[in-house]
Amino acid sequence: MSEIIQPPGASVANPSRIKSLTGSWFALRAADVQAYRVCDDLSGVLIFPMIVFSPWALGTTQPWSVWMMNYAGYALGLLLLAKLFIREVKEYPALRWENFSARSGTRLRHRHPLARFLTRALAGLTLAVLAYCVASALNAGATYNSETRLFEYRHYVGWLPHSFDRHRTWFTFWTYLGLAGSFWAIRDWLSGMTSAEERAAHVRTENDSGKPARPWPSRLRWLLWLVCANGALLGVEAIVQRASGSSKLLFLVQPLVNPEGESQFGAYAYRSNAAQYFNLLWPLCLGFWWTLQHAGGQRFKVHHLLLLCAAIMAACPVISTSRGGALVAGGILILAVIFLPLTNFFAAAGRVKERPTRWGTAVMLGLFFAVTVTLGWYFGWDSLAPRLDQIQAGYQNREEMYDAARPMAADYPVFGTGPGTFATVFQLYRFSNATYWPEQLHNDWLETQITFGWLGLLLLLAALACVALRWFAPGGIRGGRRLVMLAWLGLVGCLVHALFDFPFQIHSILFLFLVICAILFSLGRKSGVSRR
Repeated sequence: MSEIIQPPGASVANPSRIKSLTGSWFALRAADVQAYRVCDDLSGVLIFPMIVFSPWALGTTQPWSVWMMNYAGYALGLLLLAKLFIREVKEYPALRWENFSARSGTRLRHRHPLARFLTRALAGLTLAVLAYCVASALNAGATYNSETRLFEYRHYVGWLPHSFDRHRTWFTFWTYLGLAGSFWAIRDWLSGMTSAEERAAHVRTENDSGKPARPWPSRLRWLLWLVCANGALLGVEAIVQRASGSSKLLFLVQPLVNPEGESQFGAYAYRSNAAQYFNLLWPLCLGFWWTLQHAGGQRFKVHHLLLLCAAIMAACPVISTSRGGALVAGGILILAVIFLPLTNFFAAAGRVKERPTRWGTAVMLGLFFAVTVTLGWYFGWDSLAPRLDQIQAGYQNREEMYDAARPMAADYPVFGTGPGTFATVFQLYRFSNATYWPEQLHNDWLETQITFGWLGLLLLLAALACVALRWFAPGGIRGGRRLVMLAWLGLVGCLVHALFDFPFQIHSILFLFLVICAILFSLGRKSGVSRR
C-alpha cells in the first residue's frame, strides 16, 4: 500500500483519524506528491511553447492555429484541476508564493481576505462568462448556413442569453474555454515554487536566516525573459521583412486579405494587429528591466538586453505605419518618459548609496528613448506621415460602419446577438448591398456590446476590475509599482486601441493580454500579513 502522508495540523495522537484516512481515496500519498510535481512541470512545458507559437503562427488568425491553442489550453486546464485536487482535497501543503512571505521567510497562516475574495470573484466571473456562452449556444434563436447564406430560425427563450448564429457561438465558447484554462494555469504555475526555492524556503524557515530573497521567483523571470525575447525576435523579423519589400508573411505565406506588403507587418496580415501586439508587450519589457535594474544595479549587465528588446518593439508600431498603433505607442512612450525619470530621482532621493544606480538608470533610459525614436524615424516615418494626414478621413469611413451597427445594440441591449455572431448578423442591418460588410467592426467595445449585450460586457469588465485590484491586496509575489503601472499602460493602450480597431478578435493578442493579466494577478503590493 502507498505511504500516506499526514497533512500539517493533523494530530499525531489521533490514531482513529489516521486509520480512517488509510483506506480513503482522499488520503494524501507519496505518489500524489510526485503526481503533483509532474503536473506542475508539464504545465510549464506547455506554457512556454504556447507563448512562442501564438504570434509566429501568423498571429493565430487561422482556425487550425486557434484550435491548437485551444487544445493546449484544455490540457493546461486538466493539469490545473489535477493539481487543485491534490492540493485542496488531499491537502498537500505545497509551498506557494501566495502563502509564503519572501521578505520575512515565514509561512502565512491565512491569505489576506481581499486577495481571497478577488480570486474567488474572478473564478466565479470566469465560470459566468463561459456559462453565458453555453446558454447562448443552447438557447440559439437561429443557425446560419454559410453555403445558402440563409438563417434557419428556431424557437428560443427570450429572457435567457441567446444567439443568432449557433455555430459561431459554440466556436467562441470553445476558444474562451481554452483561454480560461490558460489564464488560470499560468497564474497557478507562477504562484508555485521550483524545487530549489522550496528547499531554500525550508532552510530559511527552520534556521531563520536573514539572507535576502532573490528579486523575483525563477518562474516569473523565465516567463518574462521568454515573452520579451520572443517579441523582440518577432520585431526584428518584421522590420527586415518591411525593409526588403516582401509581401509574404514571415517571407513564407501570401495572404488573401491585405496581399500588399505595406498593409502587413511581420506575421500579421493586418499591420494594426501587429502594432497592437507590440504595444501590449514593450511596456511590460521595460518594467521588467526596471525591476532587475533596481534589484541588481549595475552588477548584472545582461538585463540591459531587455532595453534593446523594448526599444525594438516600441519602434515597431511606427515602422508598421499603423496610425492607431503609432499614436498609442507615442502616448505610452510620453507617459513613460514622464513617469520613470521622476520616480527614478525622487522616490529614493534621500539615499546617497543609490545615486550611482539612479544616474546609471537615467543614462540607460535615455538610450532606450533615443534608440526607439531613431528606429521608428529611420524605418517608418516617411511612410507613416502621409497616412497620419489622412487619419480623419479613415475614421469617417469607420464611423459609417458604426452607424450601421448601432441599431443591433439597440435591438438586443441585454443579451446581445450572441458571442461571436457579429459578422453574420450584421448583414441584416446593412443599408444596401453596397454597404461594406466587415468581418470585424473595428470597434471592439461596440462589437462586444452588440454580441454579449450589457450583461455580458459587465461580466467581462468586472473580471478586468478584479485583476486591477489584485495588486492592492497583500500576498503573492511582491510586485513593484513601476512594473505594475507599465504593464497596465500596455493593457490600457490596447483597450484604447479597441475603440477604433479589433485587437480582442485576434487570438494571439487576446492570449498575450491574458498572460499579462495572469502575471498581474500573481503580484501583490506586500508579501503578506498573517503569519504562523
